[in-house]
Formats: sequence, C-alpha cells, structure tokens
Amino acid sequence: MNDIDAYVWWLVGAAALGIPLVVTAMPEFGMLAVGAVAAAVAAGFGLGTVAQVLVFVAVSVALIAVVRPIAARHSAQRPRLATGVDALKGKQAVVLERVDGSGGRIKLAGEVWSARALDTDRTYEVGQEVDVVDIEGATALVI
Repeated sequence: MNDIDAYVWWLVGAAALGIPLVVTAMPEFGMLAVGAVAAAVAAGFGLGTVAQVLVFVAVSVALIAVVRPIAARHSAQRPRLATGVDALKGKQAVVLERVDGSGGRIKLAGEVWSARALDTDRTYEVGQEVDVVDIEGATALVI
C-alpha cells in the first residue's frame, strides 16, 4: 500500500463519498467529496498529511457553511411560476350565462367554468368581462 501516492487515496475517498451522494441525494456528501479532491490536489503539490487533512476539513466545512444556507433558502422559496388554479386567479373571463351570488357560467382560459359573484348583490350579464378573484373547488369567484 505504500506504493500508492496519497493523492490517489484522496481521489478514492472522493469517489467513495460520491456513492452516498447519488444514493441518498444528500448534497453534504458532494461537498465532502469536493474537500477530498482539494486534499488530493494538496497531496499532488507535495504537502504533508496534516496539511492535506487540514485542506480537506477547511474546504468541506467552508462549502457546507456557505452552500447549505443558500440551498435551504432557495428550496424554501415558492416557485415564481403559478400553476393550476393559482394561475387562473386575476385572469379575465367572459360571462356565458348570467352570474350572480347563486351561480352562473363563464369562459375562463378557453374552458367553461361555473362561477359565482363575490359580491352577492352584483349581477353580471352575458358577454360582460369579469375578473377571477379566487377559485373554490370548481367554481370561480368573480368581480
């Protein structure tokens, strides 16, 4: 085993850390693998074992300290692209059948929807354009 250079052992360690990265999808293993590659580079430059371990620890800890909070912040954000019924809120629709507080029909995004006036005293006549405020089940609330 003395025939193999230290940088090879660090690269083997980096590959070994890459396996649980792929299996568990924990990015921390990838950061440790990058630390091992940095230690392999340090070994390639002829630094001693203590310096190699210090490079491994410093790079790994720095990556975990910097990258993890950024990744956590990005994963906690809601997607900017609204999809599903959220994408329909705020859209305009055309009244197909009279809409009042008890119901009616509108054409929204190319589809026919049941609708109800948000203000129960208001009535919207056929052909009138309305704004979708919310979706409750399969009924659009309009103003």
